[in-house]
Amino acid sequence: MKTFLGSCHCGAVRYEADIDFSEGTSKCNCTFCTKSRMWGIIVKPAAFRLICGRPELSDYYKAGGAVHHLFCKHCGIRAFEEGYLEVLGGDFIKINVSCLDTIEARELAQVRVTYMDGRANNWFSPPAETRHL
Repeated sequence: MKTFLGSCHCGAVRYEADIDFSEGTSKCNCTFCTKSRMWGIIVKPAAFRLICGRPELSDYYKAGGAVHHLFCKHCGIRAFEEGYLEVLGGDFIKINVSCLDTIEARELAQVRVTYMDGRANNWFSPPAETRHL
């Protein structure tokens, strides 16, 4: 477990999160994640601290969905998301790994990535093609 700092592009939204990368990260092929290039890792809310920027966030929430896709109103970056899924143990925060400011490239290169077939609503299986993710 290590504490990382993260932010949106313009810095209006900043946070710190306690992350255990041994659990791995995920990339999904659903249309939303594919278009936004989300590379995520899940943490519990107690491991996440928003330093500043709550008023600077807009929320895209698809009716019936499980995730609030939060993004900075100024630069448009999705630095993290908030959601609730029983299968994930209830409330969770999904950190956008690409928005972590205090992680080294060599650390990122060693992180395990699990691919999910969200496009076929088969979340716990990889899609046939992952090279574009």
